[in-house]
Amino acid sequence: MSGAYGKCFDPTGALYGIPTYPWKYAPDDDQFATRRQLRTRGLRPGGQPIAAQVMRINRRAGNVRVAYLYRIDLAKPVRPMTSRKWGALALAMLARRTCPKCQLIYSYCMPRSLGMCVLCAYPEPSDTVRST
Repeated sequence: MSGAYGKCFDPTGALYGIPTYPWKYAPDDDQFATRRQLRTRGLRPGGQPIAAQVMRINRRAGNVRVAYLYRIDLAKPVRPMTSRKWGALALAMLARRTCPKCQLIYSYCMPRSLGMCVLCAYPEPSDTVRST
């Protein structure tokens, strides 16, 4: 293992407080999973504490990336969406697709950098008549 991996390898948890593994070296015995991996299985952490972590050190930038691992046997099933949650989500998406200036509803979300639709942000000047 290289020096960068050696700093991330702490299976007992003596250095970081919880077991720490280098990137792609976590135990693959179907015991731990990240939030995203739990979600694909239809599970959620359910309030359990972090069981382990996977760490990656970028040598150039010097920053550390961490992915927290949760125990699969303690995970709970995902709560089902109710009709009120679906309605609230639909209203939120409608608000993101509606231009606040012209009140038109588009098939895409408004760019947050502009705060309105492209046509309102960059209007065509009406006095640009070409003479030929």
